[in-house]
Amino acid sequence: MAYIISDECLSCGACEGECPVGAISEGDGKYVIDADACVECGACAGVCPVGAPSAE
Repeated sequence: MAYIISDECLSCGACEGECPVGAISEGDGKYVIDADACVECGACAGVCPVGAPSAE
């Protein structure tokens, strides 16, 4: 299941640069993950300072 980013997101952008497939982009007030592109690697979760990304 694809990762999602919760409302805890600080919009710092740390996760975007870590995504190996470019599935993360800046959304309206927080970053978002394209579920169709996500390969469920967890790299985003590993760098998030607040733990916003998680598996659905």
